[in-house]
Amino acid sequence: MLSSDCGVTPSASKSAKTSTSPSWIRGLADGVVAVLLAPSCAACGQSLLEPTRGPVCCVCWNGIQALTPPLCDRCGDPLPSWRAISIVEARCPRCRRRTSSITCSRAIGAYAGALRDVIHALKYGRRRSIARELGRRMQRACEEVLNGASVAVPVPLHRSRQRTRGFNQAAELARHVGLPRLRALTRVRATPSQTDLPAARRHANVRNAFALRRGYDVRGLCVVLVDDVSTTGATLEACASVLLAAGAREVRAVTAARVASRPHE
Repeated sequence: MLSSDCGVTPSASKSAKTSTSPSWIRGLADGVVAVLLAPSCAACGQSLLEPTRGPVCCVCWNGIQALTPPLCDRCGDPLPSWRAISIVEARCPRCRRRTSSITCSRAIGAYAGALRDVIHALKYGRRRSIARELGRRMQRACEEVLNGASVAVPVPLHRSRQRTRGFNQAAELARHVGLPRLRALTRVRATPSQTDLPAARRHANVRNAFALRRGYDVRGLCVVLVDDVSTTGATLEACASVLLAAGAREVRAVTAARVASRPHE
């Protein structure tokens, strides 16, 4: 059930509790917490008027702009219009130029505005609880990719980076996309952040950086890779290559956001 105020999906236990409790109790709790603690939204920094609903305000959640069709069949980038593309092969120019180990990818929206702020709050603000709602939104936005898949495999962090951050945001998101989570990959080589590199160097940066974890079997499975942001897709491609080499039947990908190319590129 969606909240009528900001569209945040509560857990089943919270939904049951809310249905038997007067709404004024939550309103009172929000007022007390707001006065005593003066919490601010983890994404925009404005006063959090309903802190019992989580660390991100309704304005930020409602401000997320979804990617809407037409989208590239493979990468999920926006396309100019149905009139400007082939209905049979609805792919963006970049996907028509190159091959890919990933059959299809989708995201909630473009890596900009409110969605970027929410992801930053999760990733750099270390607000792990945000992953629950963000993962559920990924599940709804990426339904066509998740349907029929076997498992969700999060893109791993190198152990040194995970120690510094304290958690892997991709692993947290993968818990909430509606598939069994399988942490089948490991990062065997520490690499510079992809954010700091030009697009041309990103594929080389993550080449041979991932491996199948010992004791994990993905043979015959349709695997969905999960990550927070896709820019050039280099990290997802490197992970997909490992999974296919290990016998996965198919690899797809879902992310919270993607850095979308302009439709005419």
